[in-house]
Amino acid sequence: MKTSIGRFALASALALSLSLTAVNAQTSPAPKPLLATVEQKLAEGPTGSRFGLLVTTLDGEILVSIAPDQRFIPASNTKMFTTAIAYAELPLLQRNAKGTGVRLETGADGVVNVVLHGRGDALLSSADDCKTDCLQTLADAVAAKTRQVRNISGDDSWFPDERWSPGMSWNNISSRYGTGVSALTLDDNELVVKLAPGAVGAAPSVQASGYYIIENRVTTVAGKEDAIEADRMPNSRILRLTGTVGAEAPPMTLRYGIDDPAHYAAWRLGELLRARGVRVDGKIEARHRPLTPADDPENRKGAPATLPAEPAMLAELTAPSLAENMVRINKESQNLHTELMLRRVSRQAGSGSIADGQAVMHSVMTEAGLPATGYFFADGSGMSSYNRITPRAAVGLLSWIARQPWGMAWRGTLPIAGHDGTLQNRFKGTILEGKLFAKTGSLNASRAVSGYLTTRSGKTLIFSALANDMPDGTDAQATAAVDRALVAIAEAL
Repeated sequence: MKTSIGRFALASALALSLSLTAVNAQTSPAPKPLLATVEQKLAEGPTGSRFGLLVTTLDGEILVSIAPDQRFIPASNTKMFTTAIAYAELPLLQRNAKGTGVRLETGADGVVNVVLHGRGDALLSSADDCKTDCLQTLADAVAAKTRQVRNISGDDSWFPDERWSPGMSWNNISSRYGTGVSALTLDDNELVVKLAPGAVGAAPSVQASGYYIIENRVTTVAGKEDAIEADRMPNSRILRLTGTVGAEAPPMTLRYGIDDPAHYAAWRLGELLRARGVRVDGKIEARHRPLTPADDPENRKGAPATLPAEPAMLAELTAPSLAENMVRINKESQNLHTELMLRRVSRQAGSGSIADGQAVMHSVMTEAGLPATGYFFADGSGMSSYNRITPRAAVGLLSWIARQPWGMAWRGTLPIAGHDGTLQNRFKGTILEGKLFAKTGSLNASRAVSGYLTTRSGKTLIFSALANDMPDGTDAQATAAVDRALVAIAEAL
């Protein structure tokens, strides 16, 4: 249940929630003037907002503690946990792992079918300028072997079919942020639409791949502003665009989610084969592995997961190192790639299911010393509204990461305040510009930022600041209040 308190009462509530009890550490409370300043900065946030903040030294001394054990929706702070277990569990982050493959099936009548097999590669591309990890390479292999095929199938059974996690908001499914998760991923599982304004009163021009039917109901109006809305029902390939675009607005690129990525990849392979002169007579299909009770490790009761056999391939790609993908995941907060990372970890331990990923998460977090009450994740990216963490759990994770042999490599994937990623436009001109390295999070009425910062005196601190329950339209105010509080801490210590 969400808690709401007024602005005037917020400072009192924050003061009453101050915790001076450390776990496995000697507590040293913040100086009273600093504590009062931090509380005041947070109290300047939107009325009704709920804040949690914990700041410690690298050796665990607690400096500032406000509601450290309250549970918050973490949004993309979830990605810290997912990428940490990937570093901990995947040997060398799976360099030179097998990537996407293609094979031919020849029926009794001699007809050839093409099957495209996904193995969880997040970076497979069919872009015209693709240079590595390209679907075109597999199309070339097929075209060199046969000049006529019937059906083309996209097979994503390397993972069970869980395209969306529990707690994903249905209205996010049609967006690029909620695109389907699949072992056969192509072009980030996004449909690209290029739109350019027309004459006033006319529809703008729209260019897309042809995979979706686009109903263009947008009208060009005077000016430079645009107000375009997209609507698509789940599992539909009809995308309706409505609203207006200014005649003086520059051409824009819009991106939308794809619900069945395996089918899309097979469709795109068909387009590439036709471009190479291969005749395609049949259907475009997808092959999925349905989720079953056996995909939950609790139901297997210690038995290993049963995985589908992998037939020999006509040609296959080498998947790029997962380590290279970590930077994009954490700096850009890329949802799809994080979900694929969770399923990679899960498949090494089990079947590739979310449940197997949750079991790995629990095991690693127990090793890190985090109590099970401090976190819960229904997905790997933070799009689920079911997820919860406490500031203490986030700081505990960050402290554990700092002690790992891969800790500095992981820290290098974080956005840098005022410089890049999701922190590029935050903390500019403050003492923390270039000196705060943190994962952000943003979801409806939820904002989070957790990581490491360097103070005026040169100390490195670990922190987690979480905000929930902001009134509609006030998220930016809550973010600003948290940023001011962190700057105050850095200036004082």
